[in-house]
Amino acid sequence: MNDIARHLADPATASLAASARSACYIGLMSGTSLDGVDGVLVSAADGQVFADAYLPFPNDLRETLMVLQAPSDNELHREALAANALVRVYAECVAQLLATAGLPASAIAAIGAHGQTIRHRPGEFDGIGYTRQLNAPALLAELTNIDVVADIRSRDVAAGGQGAPLVPAYHQAMFSDAGETRVVCNLGGISNVTILPAAALGQPVSGFDCGPGNALLDGWAARHLGQSYDDGGAWGATGRVDPALLAALLGEPYFRQTPPKSTGRDLFHAAWLDARLTAFPKLSPVDVQATLVALTAQCVADDVLRFAPDCRGFYACGGGTRNHALMQAIADRLPGVSVATTDTLGVPPHQVEARAFAWLAERCVTRQPGNLSSVTGARGPRILGAIYPR
Repeated sequence: MNDIARHLADPATASLAASARSACYIGLMSGTSLDGVDGVLVSAADGQVFADAYLPFPNDLRETLMVLQAPSDNELHREALAANALVRVYAECVAQLLATAGLPASAIAAIGAHGQTIRHRPGEFDGIGYTRQLNAPALLAELTNIDVVADIRSRDVAAGGQGAPLVPAYHQAMFSDAGETRVVCNLGGISNVTILPAAALGQPVSGFDCGPGNALLDGWAARHLGQSYDDGGAWGATGRVDPALLAALLGEPYFRQTPPKSTGRDLFHAAWLDARLTAFPKLSPVDVQATLVALTAQCVADDVLRFAPDCRGFYACGGGTRNHALMQAIADRLPGVSVATTDTLGVPPHQVEARAFAWLAERCVTRQPGNLSSVTGARGPRILGAIYPR
């Protein structure tokens, strides 16, 4: 038995499992920002969070994940080893969550482990397409001695859906309001929105990926600052938006597609940006960064105004909420809309995605659908995920 398994199976705290108020779930999410893994340990009964954790990826793992997002030779070998390395970080996150909460592994019904998306091409090629998340759920079950729910997106894709975004079902359960149309926006590597119509309207929930979130911003900051991100958006805030570059970036056909739609780093990557920058050789790096802030803000705001014109509450989550320039740019483009983070609704922005995958794990274990066909375009509700027993 390895050190992680010994820690998680420690009988000294086993009595705590019997006193747990209900089944608990762990949600693990590593998103397109490629910065690390967020984890939460949450009660299924009332949503109480007993612990949350964040573990940054080691630099070598982050670089490997970046490389795997672009087609190249010998991918299968590198993918398998990278999955093992990724899951070891996941297992450390689980151990940290349990230690913080003071609970043994036996108190956890299941881990919802999303994995790391490296390809997302639903509906393409053969009419079905695919989505691929780097993961090794059998190894995670072995390391933690906890059941693992994984491969959460592919069932929706098999049913003709986009497989993304999946968190709108959780947003609906947590954030809907009877009298107010709300938008919940995840500012991760890719930005996406969930439109929650006022319950009294009787309209379906919708949601989709808007376009780049932090992916291009972080990549540009890494290239020119030698940092993994622009801390607080301070650097970009000193630049000037270039209208011609912004127009060129907004010319991407994806922005004109109608939902359901989803995207990822398959499209919005460094080469995509570099190809458009060739026509602007004299722009300073800081002005490019300012324009990338405007790009993310514009594509999000345009989608809100187009698809949720009656929105009065905009609530952001994800790492982009720490970019003050980005949050202000979104607010400037949504006059008359209250722009805040999900803290206002009682859920810290960094917890939303991980809590969603804990919720999706519970849905799988209890055999309840986890998708919204009005969001993904699937042929109907489906139970998402595959269970890897401990």
